[in-house]
Amino acid sequence: MSAEEKKPTTRSRAASTKATSTRAAASATAAGTKKAGNGAFRKPEYSGMRQRYHDEVAPALQREFSYPNVMEIPKLDKVVVNIGLGEAIANAKALDAAVGDLTTITGQKPIVTRAKRSIAQFRLRTGMPIGAKVTLRGQRMYDFLERTMSLALPRIRDFRGIPTRSFDGRGNFSLGLREQLVYPEIDYDKIDRLRGLEISIVTTAKTDEEGRKLLELLGMPFQAQ
Repeated sequence: MSAEEKKPTTRSRAASTKATSTRAAASATAAGTKKAGNGAFRKPEYSGMRQRYHDEVAPALQREFSYPNVMEIPKLDKVVVNIGLGEAIANAKALDAAVGDLTTITGQKPIVTRAKRSIAQFRLRTGMPIGAKVTLRGQRMYDFLERTMSLALPRIRDFRGIPTRSFDGRGNFSLGLREQLVYPEIDYDKIDRLRGLEISIVTTAKTDEEGRKLLELLGMPFQAQ
């Protein structure tokens, strides 16, 4: 056999190098998987009120109500922020102003709610815009509630706490604010008029007592009973 016949071709050398690299990568992956084992799972990390719920509020609720399963512990499901706009029937620009205020306050673009039926005495026809609302979930929901409890509510004049009579019987709570200026994000010089808004806090609690305790531990400043 000549020397030329013994010399490997370029294609065979490339295939050999690729096979070697593939085996090395597979070995490294297997070694990493074996080393990680069951310890590869990392507990999710949150921020602010959401992390405090997992670290402090949930264990406190489980101790007080003796839940046999951690999945039964009440938690926040969603927060709905709504502005009613009866004035939008006569003033179309009011809707744009309300949408802008809600976007600034919540950090999420709201949807426009429309009339479901016609009412002649109010000059209301089906499909006319009569409000705007935002549904918040996840981290954005917790951030909004934290700003509401720690920044917005203390800015209310003569604030003496939130009454607890606004629970619906199933652990959900509704809160009404008379003006949007309680949020520091709103600039007084850039609004056309004061508008009230309603905040509905939906929880997974089965009773008002559980829902009230959940919100109380999260920092809701309820009135002393």
